[in-house]
Parts: sequence; structure tokens; C-alpha cells
Amino acid sequence: MPERYRIATYNCEWMNALFDDRGNLLADNVLSSRYETSRADQLAALGIVFTAMDADAVMVIEAPDTSRHRSSVKALERFAAVMGLRARKAVTGFPSETEQEITLLYDPDRLTARHDPQGQWPLPQGSTALPRFDGIHRAVHVAGQPVEPARFSKPPLELLLTTAKGRELRLIGVHAKSKAPHGANGKADLKRIALLNRRKQIAECQWLRARVDMHLLAGDSLIVLGDLNDGPGLDEYEQMFGKSGVEIVMGYGGVAPQLFDPHAELALASKVGITPTSARFYIAPQKQYFEALLDFIMVSPDLVKRDADWRIWHPFNDPKIWKVPELREALLTASDHFPVTLDLSL
Repeated sequence: MPERYRIATYNCEWMNALFDDRGNLLADNVLSSRYETSRADQLAALGIVFTAMDADAVMVIEAPDTSRHRSSVKALERFAAVMGLRARKAVTGFPSETEQEITLLYDPDRLTARHDPQGQWPLPQGSTALPRFDGIHRAVHVAGQPVEPARFSKPPLELLLTTAKGRELRLIGVHAKSKAPHGANGKADLKRIALLNRRKQIAECQWLRARVDMHLLAGDSLIVLGDLNDGPGLDEYEQMFGKSGVEIVMGYGGVAPQLFDPHAELALASKVGITPTSARFYIAPQKQYFEALLDFIMVSPDLVKRDADWRIWHPFNDPKIWKVPELREALLTASDHFPVTLDLSL
């Protein structure tokens, strides 16, 4: 008999700021990197959200840093122990340059997970093979034009996940390039940086899609999940590049097998109008919040048939969450993103 599993993705805003170098939780009144939120309050809120999700595996985006003095795995396993989570074992991959890692927390009683990067790096001289995600991709084209060699500042986390009954899944955790024009000085500079960042983001998504094609061709059960920092209709520059990064990764409108995410499908069908959202940001000049769909769990065609059920844990849009004040407030305090979960039978 198939068993029900819950897989989640959750961008935990600047989680690194909540731990010391030994991986201990900094549950004090010092402000965290989340606006006007103490480290104690953010940690408590994250604990409530993770407990409520009760997921078998959580792809943590913006997980604590891995470096010479810090360990994302140690910090997240300490967090899980303090919060009493059954998803208490962590696995990470190639470290990020940004103090924001991609790390999986999972329940070792139900799953095993190991870092299993595909491709190789460095590539042999003259090779046209797809490089490993910690390498450099020199054969990327954006809008029909070659771009500078693509390189991930946050290499996607490739995992082989195995259930207790031996069912294997491929997971790719993603935190794609942000398109925000940070550091722009004036309108012209803003446009220049925004276009440059979008080109980099599209290049990353094309590289990721090439890996997706490889897995689908091999018949692998595949889940691509995380923060793509893009979606249909999010900015005025999208039409210059033909497709959003989300459409590229999904294979939307192409002839190859597509990945599926119902929230992405709804947004693509709408373009303008009612769409789901998974992130909420305060825009100071407008003095109001802006919402966007940035977080996805995309699955291969075979997994759609596994009684798959998606949910965005949005405190205002999910009626069940709205009725639980503690969880509703925790979601607003914990991060500027909300978790996305996928329940399926394996």
C-alpha cells in the first residue's frame, strides 16, 4: 500500500542570523535580519510553522551558512532538536557565496537523502557536456543571444531521496538569481541592473531546465522546488526575453515533457488577474505590501498521478490557517515567504 508523504519548500528569511558559529540558536531580544523582529521572536515563529507543517522533508531556502566556521547542517539539526521536529536530519550540497544555503531537513525514520550532484566539473577540454551546478556553463543563450558564462551563486541542491520502502525520487532545490535592482542609482541604472539580473536569472533557469530534461529522459521521478525569484507577469522586462524563468523550468509551451505545479499553471493561464501568491514584501515608497508567486514545487508527470495535493500556507488566503491565530501570526513573523507543501502517495 502506498504511504502518504509531505514534501515542503520554505524560504526562511536570513535564517543564518539566528545562529552562532557553533550552530546554537540565538533566542534573544537582539534584532534579527528580518525587519523589526527579534531573533527570539523569529525563531519561535519558525518553530511554530515547521511544527504545523509536520513535513517529511523541507527544502530550506536561505538556510544557515556553511563556511570554514559555520555549518548549515549542524545549525538546522540543532533547530530541529530544540523545536522537537521529526524532520531532524539535514543534508546540504555545494556551499553558497551568499551566506544563504539550500539545505534539506528530513525525517530519517521515513526517508534517506544524499547529495547526488549530476554532471562533472571541471569539464574535459572541448567537452559539450552539461556541467555540475558548482561549475560554469558556457553554452547558454538568452533571447537567442549568447550570454556571459553562467554560474550559480547558490548552486542548486541535487538529492537522491529514498523512502523506507525503497521508492526513489530526485529532488532539486533551487534559489534562483534575484532580479531586484539593488544598488541602482537613478532610472537608467535601475533598468540596466534589472535587465542584467534578468538575463542571469534566465540563464540559470535554462541550465536547470537542461538538467530537468536529462532526468525526464531517463524516466526519473523528479521534484524541482524552491524560490525561483520569477513568475509570469512579474515585471515589464519579461516580454523582452520571451518567457519567464518559471516557464523555462517547467518546459511550458514546449514539445518536451513538462513539469507541473498547479499554482504556476493558474498564474500562467491568468497572466493578469487572480493568481496565487507565496511571498509578501513591504514596499516603503508605496507604503504598502506587494505579493508575488515565487515559490514552487514542480513535479514530473508520473508524480502528478500520485494523488498529488499542493498547498501554499498563506495566512490570509488559506481559511484553515486564518482560523488559527497563533499559526497565522507565526507565518507573518517568521519570513517574507510562506511555505509550499506537496502531499503525495508513494
